[in-house]
Amino acid sequence: MIDRIAYLFGQTAWPMEMQAPGSAFHLLLSLAGIACAVLAAVFLAGRKNLRPENVLFSCGLLLAFSELYKQGFLYFVVNGRCYNWWYFPFQLCSIPMYLCLAYPFLARPHTSSGKHGVFNTRGSGAAAPILATFLQDFGLLGGFMALAFPEGFLYPYWTLTLHGFFWHFLLIFIGVYCGRRGLSDFGETGFARCLPLYFFCCLAATCINTAVQLTVYPESYADMFYINCFFPSEQPVFSRISLSLGNVWGHIAYLLSSCLGAFCIHLLMRRLFGPFHKRPTKHSENMVR
Repeated sequence: MIDRIAYLFGQTAWPMEMQAPGSAFHLLLSLAGIACAVLAAVFLAGRKNLRPENVLFSCGLLLAFSELYKQGFLYFVVNGRCYNWWYFPFQLCSIPMYLCLAYPFLARPHTSSGKHGVFNTRGSGAAAPILATFLQDFGLLGGFMALAFPEGFLYPYWTLTLHGFFWHFLLIFIGVYCGRRGLSDFGETGFARCLPLYFFCCLAATCINTAVQLTVYPESYADMFYINCFFPSEQPVFSRISLSLGNVWGHIAYLLSSCLGAFCIHLLMRRLFGPFHKRPTKHSENMVR
């Protein structure tokens, strides 16, 4: 049975010339994919007959099935039936998969008024705006940054390379959809409320990194969220901070910078889509009456 599964993965191991970041392949595919993701998100957000939880759950299923394929391909084809914890799906770009799958269950509507803040969708559970704001801010950050620096998913195989591009296009779709559909909370408080979720993920990533380091290293190595405190940061600029001031300070600087980047995206999305989802003022309500 295992040999049959390995054979099936081997049948999709179509080789390609490994592309370099900044190549025509990288730039053209990224621009086309981003444009399609944004247009599709805006279009589907306007379809009020589509329930947001169904859209996000479908995205989660797409991500999950594609991740299962990637894990199997890496295990059987790339790594010779040895698991490499470097590829464990718990990077910043992996978290939207889990949140989209959990969204229908954590964002169930309340039986009361169902009102949660200025920009929140009526009928959504209390967790809905937090999840949607995270998907919007940190999801878009991860998607755009990965496409700008795609070294992590440029492989000598068509399927793995296209998987990496598709994954981050879908993150951009999800983030834009959450903003345009009005699922996220565009206020500063809304952004602050999703920070505990981000830092919880960072804590979980640190636990994974530490556990792998203390058990299977050097046979395997984990760098979830790129904050393995046993090694200097591998990110540009922050690697210099790690080497100068120590690993912990390099990783803290990286995490704070990622929060700042997500907040900038939060402000941009509020500017783009916030006006579509403002609650009516008392004056406008009186005019309607």
